[in-house]
Amino acid sequence: MAVAAPISPEHIAIVKATAPVLKEHGTTITTLFYRNMMDAHPELKNTFSISNQESGAQPRALAAAVFAYATYVDDLGKLSAAVERIAHKHESLNVQADHYPIVGKYLIEAVAAVLGDACTPEIAQAWTAAYAALADIFINREKQLYEAHETWQGWRRFKIQRKVPETAEITSFYLVPEDAKPLPSFLPGQYISLQVFVTQMGHMQPRQYSLSEAPQSDYYRISVKKEHGKQVGVPGLISNMLHENYKEGDVLELTAPAGEFFANPKESKDKPLVLISAGVGLTPMLSILNSAVNAGSQQHISWIHGVHSTELHPFKDHIRDICAKDVNKNIKTTLFVTSPQQHDVEGSDYHFAGRSDLSKVDPNSDLFLDDNQAEYYICGPHDFMKDMEKYLIGAGVDAGQIHLEVFGTGDE
Repeated sequence: MAVAAPISPEHIAIVKATAPVLKEHGTTITTLFYRNMMDAHPELKNTFSISNQESGAQPRALAAAVFAYATYVDDLGKLSAAVERIAHKHESLNVQADHYPIVGKYLIEAVAAVLGDACTPEIAQAWTAAYAALADIFINREKQLYEAHETWQGWRRFKIQRKVPETAEITSFYLVPEDAKPLPSFLPGQYISLQVFVTQMGHMQPRQYSLSEAPQSDYYRISVKKEHGKQVGVPGLISNMLHENYKEGDVLELTAPAGEFFANPKESKDKPLVLISAGVGLTPMLSILNSAVNAGSQQHISWIHGVHSTELHPFKDHIRDICAKDVNKNIKTTLFVTSPQQHDVEGSDYHFAGRSDLSKVDPNSDLFLDDNQAEYYICGPHDFMKDMEKYLIGAGVDAGQIHLEVFGTGDE
């Protein structure tokens, strides 16, 4: 993690002492902060997800982050994973150093407004210093991330070359750069940010999508689920626009691949990999699997996936073909189907009926619990991921070997 500017012991003591107050009033503060900042700087509506604003997810996420920072302001190493995740997200959204003073101004003003007379000049000064130190950490780390993509800065225009339905819910988009220049590689499991203009809002809106294919020099692929209005706020706004409004030949804008959720082929080639996913959470896992196969890797890979029905299982033929090849005997898949149909054959079309349950799979051949080098990658709905993580930790897996892909705000 990048080194923070020093904070005085006095300021550290004040920040830690006020942490409980920030926890109690955090969401009120951050909601006011976002409202005032967006009113004063409407151009930032192009950067923030309005869905997450309207659902309250973004204010909750920021409140939790502020409380965590106040709690560990004297031991920032405990926040390194969160900082890395947020820095990658910021990079993918093209957040710049000059955004941080704007955020700082309206955040401190919101703290003062909510706390009233309880926000003494000493408290305001301490939090101003603490924010400046945290901003320096992010600015420095994000500068490193941007420099790694020196030939690609900001948003780049891509054309939809192909639009391929995978299931009734999921469609793949094959995206090629409009400038026809070679694409940088990425680490399997990473994502891109994509932005489109939303007419009814009057501004751009960004979203993140995992890359669902191994790195290619001429195209990226994302596989997007169409939503059905179950979320609070603006349900599946961008995903549904991609499905309904965008056709082959249309142009989208992307930033370079980012994300701290990845399997590095060079570092993990001798370690067993366990991929655990549900629904559209299979997309980064497919990138990991395809990358390993393309590299001729002989590392043991176990992929445990859960779907509602076999008809809603994207890429099932592709995955079955991979596992059928003698050269890929190191790869094993296990499929849980919540609602098998009468024509589905257990042992052929799926392995277990019901929701994903790690207690049903083999602890060694499926989970490699007998190998302390195994790495675990989990992607799916929040509760699913936490359940899988809880089981693995209970089975003796070190938390540092478990990797979760946290989309959205990560506020839960």
